[in-house]
Amino acid sequence: MMIYVFVRSLLQVMYSLLFPLKIEGEHHIPKDGPVLLCANHISLLDPPAIGIWLERKVSFFAKEELFRIPLLGAIIRAVGAIPVKRGAGDRKALSLTLDVLKQGGIVGIFPEGTRIHSGMIEEGKKGAAFFAVRSQAVVIPVAILGPYRLFRKTRIVYGAPIDLSAYRNMKSNSAVLAEVSTLIMEHIRRLSKQSMGK
Repeated sequence: MMIYVFVRSLLQVMYSLLFPLKIEGEHHIPKDGPVLLCANHISLLDPPAIGIWLERKVSFFAKEELFRIPLLGAIIRAVGAIPVKRGAGDRKALSLTLDVLKQGGIVGIFPEGTRIHSGMIEEGKKGAAFFAVRSQAVVIPVAILGPYRLFRKTRIVYGAPIDLSAYRNMKSNSAVLAEVSTLIMEHIRRLSKQSMGK
């Protein structure tokens, strides 16, 4: 945890100097218990941006190859990154993520699965929906209102928890996951539109 706090502090300084963030709605995030942060994805800067100003530790996915780089691998392992194989169903990553949530942690995920440079919010993949249905995590939509520009503020807005109680006891089949994925993306899209109007 000490390494996480140290790395987070370094990132806070870096973002404050180069890409200052305006954080809104963080009161929606529970003080304890499992949480799934579901955000739109516009830049490589997104993962730290949605986690570094929160009091609680946030775990993210990182490409498996990064863990093999001596210093970087040690750092991202220490801060709780979850290794994932690209382009394939990774059962180990699924299991590790569910373990983090079962232990009451926070996982940050980008349901679109890739960066969307247009700024539009696209359809989500089923990964976030799978974790939402298979865990008891509180699902928080997050709107990243970019683009990131040097020395100009980017807004990160956390929304109210998404009510998924109707899906909690259902089997996580393809139809259910598609519905939940659509619901999550609708909340992110709505939060983004509402926040841009403020």
